[in-house]
Amino acid sequence: MTIYFYSTNQAYAEFSNFAPFGIELDGQWWRTTEHYFQAQKFLDKTYQEKIRQAPDPKIAANLGRSRSVPLREDWENIKDDVMRRAVLKKFQTHPQLKELLIATGDQEIVENAPGDYYWGCGADGSGKNMLGKILQEVRDQI
Repeated sequence: MTIYFYSTNQAYAEFSNFAPFGIELDGQWWRTTEHYFQAQKFLDKTYQEKIRQAPDPKIAANLGRSRSVPLREDWENIKDDVMRRAVLKKFQTHPQLKELLIATGDQEIVENAPGDYYWGCGADGSGKNMLGKILQEVRDQI
């Protein structure tokens, strides 16, 4: 069986980076893993803080997708590791999430994101599903 997740009002919503589970990384508290991930795209500390302070993950994501501030040059090389770090910390921080993830056993986990062919499976299922793969890696680690 494959576990699909995407929106925050469906089964396994906790796996979403938009889910309301904060993490402490780099000496700061982040409201969601989405906040952390989006902020890491930039070297500009003021802009990182603006993203960190965003009232919800959708606003953090929109700020992260803006190109009014230049992306760090190494972003494409480090983005998977940034995501791994944030997702691992989320499941280490929240015991109920750790239990939920472990309870998935060895099932495949897929972010059913129709518009995302990198982190999700895309509209036609041909996406890389990197977030799902990272969740499976984290499950093996914890």
